[in-house]
Amino acid sequence: MILAAGRGERMRPLTDATPKPLLEVGGRPLVVWLIEGLARAGFKDLVMNVSHLAPRIETALGDGRRYGVRIEYSREAEALETAGGIAYALPLLGNAPFAVVNGDIHTDFDFAKLREPNVALAHLVLVDNPPHHPGGDFALAGGRLANDGAVRYTFSGIGIYHPALFSGIVAGARCQLAAVLRPQIEAGRVSGEHFRGRWTDVGTPERLAALDRALQT
Repeated sequence: MILAAGRGERMRPLTDATPKPLLEVGGRPLVVWLIEGLARAGFKDLVMNVSHLAPRIETALGDGRRYGVRIEYSREAEALETAGGIAYALPLLGNAPFAVVNGDIHTDFDFAKLREPNVALAHLVLVDNPPHHPGGDFALAGGRLANDGAVRYTFSGIGIYHPALFSGIVAGARCQLAAVLRPQIEAGRVSGEHFRGRWTDVGTPERLAALDRALQT
């Protein structure tokens, strides 16, 4: 699943007319980089949640055939936040664990790793803390996440989740992923890994421009 329903408030005015996943870097929309990476990794069936300027996303990407995938859209009248959007899309995602990627990141992470067997309720990919998020989100020890620790890392927006993680969310309710994850992390049910490769959270016009320059060189 690719999360693509957000308004992108920090990206305004760019996102007033263009949904954030369709903003271009290196000559291609952000989300196309992700779709192509997922396709190379063997993910052929994708679900994308949409809300803000949804018709523009659906027109631009279509059914995904040109990228070698099949895209189904989970349409939200109003954006339901991360966990809310995932819970709403569960009928399209099935009963097995599934991968989720934020639609506003750029990375060279090998998505094929998300196809490896995973027995935890959730598995998160963590990265070094970027300048705009120095405090990080979670600690990592022995392959398990902790809510607190001497060394904390930032959640990359890449993860694997079991549908049971979202069973307590009423379909259509707004809910942040952190609110669902933290109790499970405390109970030792969430695994993780530290990724040291290229990763950018494209959250502001300045970071978008910097990434575009880097990809053009």
